[in-house]
Amino acid sequence: MKTDIFGAIDIGSNAIRLLINNIESNGASVDFKKTAFLRVPIRLGEDVFTRGEISEEKKERLIEAMQGFSHIMKAYGVTDYRACATSAMRDAENGRLITASILKESGINIEIIVGQEEADIIYEAGGLDSVMDRDRNYLYVDVGGGSTEIIVYSSQHKITSNSFQMGTVRMLVDAVNDSEVKRFKSWLKDIYKQYAPLSIIASGGNINKVHKMLGKREKEPLNYTEVKVLYDALKDLSYEERIQNFKLNTYRADVIIPALNIFLMIGKVCKINEIYVPKVGLVDGIIHHLYTEKYR
Repeated sequence: MKTDIFGAIDIGSNAIRLLINNIESNGASVDFKKTAFLRVPIRLGEDVFTRGEISEEKKERLIEAMQGFSHIMKAYGVTDYRACATSAMRDAENGRLITASILKESGINIEIIVGQEEADIIYEAGGLDSVMDRDRNYLYVDVGGGSTEIIVYSSQHKITSNSFQMGTVRMLVDAVNDSEVKRFKSWLKDIYKQYAPLSIIASGGNINKVHKMLGKREKEPLNYTEVKVLYDALKDLSYEERIQNFKLNTYRADVIIPALNIFLMIGKVCKINEIYVPKVGLVDGIIHHLYTEKYR
C-alpha cells in the first residue's frame, strides 16, 4: 500500500483554511483520509472590498498563520502541498507583494487563482456523483466571502460555469455592484430556460452550517421553503441574538445572512426546491488535484 500526505491551503475572503489528508492506495482503490483541518477567520475581504488593499494588521496576521501552517505541515510529514488565494487576494492592489512576503517569511508559495480555476478545482474534489441523478440537471454553487462560483451539470457532465463578484463579506460591506447582480440574475435566467428543472448542489461553510442547524442527515437535501423560513428568522435578529439563540460562532453570525440570500436568489430565479449539501470545497479539490497530478 502506498501512502501520500498532502496539504491544501485556501486563502479566502472570509477565512483561510488548511487541510491535510493521508491518501492510501493499493492499486484497486484510493482512500482519502482527513487528518487535520484548521480554519482562521482573518477576513481579508473587509479591507480589500472597501479600501482596495490588505491592511498591515491583516497582512501580519496572515503571515503568522502561514508560518503556523508551514510548521503544522512539517509536523505531519506533508510531502506535497498547494496554496491558492481567491477573490480578496485577486482584487487587492498589494496582493502580489503580500504573497512574496509570505513566501519569504514562511516558505509557502501562494498562487492567486481566477474564479474559473477555482470552480474547476472544486469540481476535482469529486463526490458529486453520489448526489447526482444522471437524468437530472444541477447547479453546483460555491458561495465564498468574495465571489460565488456556479457550475452547470447535465447528465453528470460539466456543461458550463461562471464566477460572480458576489460573496458574503463583499455583501456585508456593501461592495457588490448593481450591474453584477443584474448579470448574475440574467445568466441564471438563461440557464433556467435551457436546463430546467434544476436542483442545487451547495458548497461553503455557511450552507454546511445550515444543513446541520436544520437537523439534516447526510445526503438529505434542504428544501427552499425551510431555508427561507430560517433566513427570515435569522435576519430579523441582531448579530448578538443570532449568536445567543442559534449558538452561532462570532465569525458565522453575520455572513450566514448574505450566504442564504444568494442561495435563495438562485432558488427563486431558477424555481429550485432541492438543495443538496455534499460538504466539499476548494481544499478538497486541491488535495484531489495533487493526487491526480502525481499519478495520472
